[in-house]
Amino acid sequence: MILGILSDTHGFHERAARAIKLLEQMGAEAFVHCGDVGGEAVLNELAGRRAWFVLGNTDALDPTLMRYARSLGLHTPDAIPLQIEIAGRAIAVYHGHEAHFNHMVRALQHHDLAAIKSMTRGLDYILHGHTHMAADVRLGHVRMINPGALERSRPHTVATLDLARDALKFWQVDESVDAAEPPRAFTPR
Repeated sequence: MILGILSDTHGFHERAARAIKLLEQMGAEAFVHCGDVGGEAVLNELAGRRAWFVLGNTDALDPTLMRYARSLGLHTPDAIPLQIEIAGRAIAVYHGHEAHFNHMVRALQHHDLAAIKSMTRGLDYILHGHTHMAADVRLGHVRMINPGALERSRPHTVATLDLARDALKFWQVDESVDAAEPPRAFTPR
């Protein structure tokens, strides 16, 4: 099972459509949007796919939007972190601005292994956005992944995660590239 991961679309639905098409081309069978969706137009691009999303700091918790997302067949966030069980893997999804997420980051910065172990118990992956920077960090047995962003970043990036092989790849979403050209991989700094 390959999971397509995207974040921080900020309403740019045409770029989101290109990103989803690229992720599908790279084998994605399910999708996670890590927040700062930006409205219905982006949700429309996820419609008809096995997809989950969380709200970001720029998204309003709007009951009408949640009903609309459910009408599209999307999995809406009931709590943060959003907990997903897929292909035998336990995944927590944050946007990255939440207090609990920030506690994990501080524990990581201070090398507080006991706190990290406690906060990540039972998880295989933590997915997030918010920083607009692609990243792949190991927290002991847990992998923390940020796919990058589709707005307010250069280049725009997304990621695929092969859950069976624990293989992560980042991809550039280019607007100026000829559709016939192969997808361009991206390596985070």
